[in-house]
Amino acid sequence: MAQDIQVIATFVKGATTPEQFPESSLAEISMIGRSNVGKSSLINTLVRHGHMARVSNTPGKTQEINFFATDLNFMLVDLPGYGYARRSKDQRELFSNLIRAYVLNRPQLLVTCVLVDARHDPQPLDMAMLEELELARRRFVVVLTKCDKLKKGALEAREEQVRALLAHCTSVVDVIPTSSETGLGRQQLLGLIKRILIQSKQVPS
Repeated sequence: MAQDIQVIATFVKGATTPEQFPESSLAEISMIGRSNVGKSSLINTLVRHGHMARVSNTPGKTQEINFFATDLNFMLVDLPGYGYARRSKDQRELFSNLIRAYVLNRPQLLVTCVLVDARHDPQPLDMAMLEELELARRRFVVVLTKCDKLKKGALEAREEQVRALLAHCTSVVDVIPTSSETGLGRQQLLGLIKRILIQSKQVPS
């Protein structure tokens, strides 16, 4: 049995403009997805903390980029959810510009985890985000969420579908099924993050 990976994370700051991004030498791993995809729950599962990232029944609750320092020598970055229709057009544009400034230009960012609800086909906004990362040659991992809601055969079909959609992408690192309810994929995702950090020479091998 693989050794359980433990993570201790501490909130550093929230940023609503690029000028507020922390000055840090730590490598960064970011999490992004549509509003209500289960991002906050996944982050809390990764660090086994009940309320580090705010979980809300109201989609779009996170309206800033939140930075968390971890004892694994990387910064976990929680990005605002995208695609929440009840935000004003100006708010959506503002958040879009903030997200783009971070994921496309942040030097410390090693990989972006794009969360996709496994119960549904990838949505146009999901594909647009993946395409933007691919065109910018920014590495990404597709994290399928809420996989406990699917039967084994349906989950395997969803993973196969997503891998097929990304078959010609050069910046995709992996596709990982997860569940915040069962812990599925936690060790796999943390293990992948550790390998990426080692490859970047940000931590000792």
